[in-house]
Amino acid sequence: MSASVTNGDPGLPLTGERTIPGLAEENYWFRRHEVVYRRLVERCRDRDVLEAGSGEGYGADLIAEVARSVIGLDYDESAVAHVRARYPRVDMRHGNLAELPLESGSVDVVVNFQVIEHLWDQGQFVAECARVLRPGGVLLMSTPNRITFSPGLDAPVNPFHTRELDAAELTELIESAGFAMETMLGVFHGPPLVELDARHGGSIIEAQIARAVADAPWPPDLLADVESVTIDHFDLTAGSDTTPGRHIDDSLDLVAIAVRP
Repeated sequence: MSASVTNGDPGLPLTGERTIPGLAEENYWFRRHEVVYRRLVERCRDRDVLEAGSGEGYGADLIAEVARSVIGLDYDESAVAHVRARYPRVDMRHGNLAELPLESGSVDVVVNFQVIEHLWDQGQFVAECARVLRPGGVLLMSTPNRITFSPGLDAPVNPFHTRELDAAELTELIESAGFAMETMLGVFHGPPLVELDARHGGSIIEAQIARAVADAPWPPDLLADVESVTIDHFDLTAGSDTTPGRHIDDSLDLVAIAVRP
């Protein structure tokens, strides 16, 4: 996907609050988010889907390739206008995630990727997801793993995050709303990214953060490596209790799949 003008829409600015496709410096984060959409999109095939917190809209549009219908919802009016202009097959709406503007039992799947950590009333939102889902409906949720994203910190490292979660906390949040957890997956660096980590002082993530904090030009080798990342560079697995570095608590992002009874 490109960040170029589409239907007169210039694209959303990069603020750190959402991921934007088509930007070389943002490619690592975009692909890290995109891999979850790509690997789970079949759960949306021929279903009525709500993406709650659809942001730039690329994910909702991807889902629209297979779903029966896709409603996108966001509280940011500029994001709503952007999605309506750029992704016309998404039924884009403006609304509060704590009070979803949908009828009870009206969708088969709720997708909520990289959003729950931005919300103040997380429990209320998950309860709303249960309300709008039909019996047997599925909640697909991803969020940064607090243990690896903000290690040892009392507050989230990202100023746009209100509360980050680990795997146990995410499970408790979802189950407390009456969902049955199907599985908890983790996003990990695959072998190509492990090689890039080694090439950039042990962490390509930290190398990128250092550039942002310093507000300094990107070294050509770092920019080239970041731009080269694809979804195939990431692993999405249930983790392993016996493989070093592959426990669910070692994951970069958590991905929960839960069912409304």
